Amino acid sequence: MCNVGILTFHCADNFGAMLQAYGLKTYLCGKGIEADIVPYEPPFMTGRHWWIPYAPVGGVYDILKFGWNGWRNNLKLGKNFFVRRANMKRFRKQYLLTHKGKKAFFINQLKRLPYQYYIVGSDQIWNPDITCGLRPAYFGFFDGRRKKKVIAYAASLGSDCLLSKYDRVFEEFLQYVDVISVREKTAISYIKQFCRGEVYEVSDPVFLLKKEDWRKIEKVSDFEGYIFVYMTEYNDKLIEYVKELARDKDLMIIMTKSCTDIDEENVFIDCTADPSKFLGYIRKAAYVVTNSFHGVAFSIIYQKNFIVFQHSSVGERISNILDFYGLKNRIYQNDKNIEIEFDINWDQIARCMEEKKRLSEMFLLQHLKN
Repeated sequence: MCNVGILTFHCADNFGAMLQAYGLKTYLCGKGIEADIVPYEPPFMTGRHWWIPYAPVGGVYDILKFGWNGWRNNLKLGKNFFVRRANMKRFRKQYLLTHKGKKAFFINQLKRLPYQYYIVGSDQIWNPDITCGLRPAYFGFFDGRRKKKVIAYAASLGSDCLLSKYDRVFEEFLQYVDVISVREKTAISYIKQFCRGEVYEVSDPVFLLKKEDWRKIEKVSDFEGYIFVYMTEYNDKLIEYVKELARDKDLMIIMTKSCTDIDEENVFIDCTADPSKFLGYIRKAAYVVTNSFHGVAFSIIYQKNFIVFQHSSVGERISNILDFYGLKNRIYQNDKNIEIEFDINWDQIARCMEEKKRLSEMFLLQHLKN
C-alpha cells in the first residue's frame, strides 16, 4: 500500500483545486514516493456542486436559500451542467483518484486507511468559509491504524488570519499537525500564536511542476490569440475592462462559465470545460484577465501578460503571490490606467520560482523520510 495520503479539495469542481491536487500527487510520484489522494468527499464540500446545491451554512432558511439560488443557476445551464459534471468526474478518475480505494464521506471512515504519512493541503483547507467551519479531517485529527505523521503543506486560511471566534478550535486542531507549512507568508505570525514549532512558507503545488509537465495534460484550444477571462467571483469592473480591451485589441473573449450576459459578438463561453481545457485556454491566450489565485499562478507559469482584479474576500493570497514575484503592478486600480502589455523579466521570475521550489522540495522530502 502507498505510504502517503493527500487530504485536499480534489472533489471540488474547481480548476485550481483539482490542479493543485494533481501537482502535489504528480510531484511526489515523480520522486519515487508512493502517494494517493485520499478519496475523502464529504457532503459539505461536494454538495455545492449538486443539481440542487447543498452547504451547511447558517440555519435551515440559509441552507434552503443556498439550494434555491444554486438550482436556478443550474437550470440556466441546462444540459451543460451535466456535461461539465461528467468532464470533472472524468478528470478526477484519470488523473487524481488513480487507485481503487473506497470513497469516504465521513471522518470516521478515514480510520481504516493504511497510510503512514498524511499531507493535509494545499488550498484553503483552513478557511472556514470554504469548509463550512473548521474541519478536523484537514488537520489530520482522526485515528488511523498506521498513521505516524501529519504534514500541512501549503495550507491556506484564505487571508492572513481567522475570525477570533475560531481561535480556540484552531488551536486545538493544530495540535494534531506535526509540521506546518503555509502558502501565504502573511499568515505565519497568526498561526505561530497557536503552535510551538516553526511555520514554513512554501510554494503552491502547481509550482512544483514545470510548464512542460502541465502541457502533458492540456486540451489545446481550437482558438488562438484571444483574451481569456477566469472569474471566481463576479466583478462588474472586470467585465467592463475586458470589453474595452477586446475592442482596443480587436480580439475575441473566451470565458469558462457564464457569469454575466456580455452583449458582445466576439464572446465564446465554455460552460463545460474541465481543468485540462482550462490549461489549454491559458496556453493559447494573448492576454489573461482574472481574480483567481490559480488564474494568476498559471499566467506566471505560462508566461502570459495578465491583469488581476482583487477578490473581495480572499484577496490576500493573490497579493502574496504578486508581491513575491514583483508583480504588484498587475493589480487593477480605479485611478490608474494599467497597460496589459508590459515587460516582465521572465528569466528573473524563473529563478525566483526555482529557488522557492527548491525550498519547498526540501521541506517535503525532509519530513517524508522514514
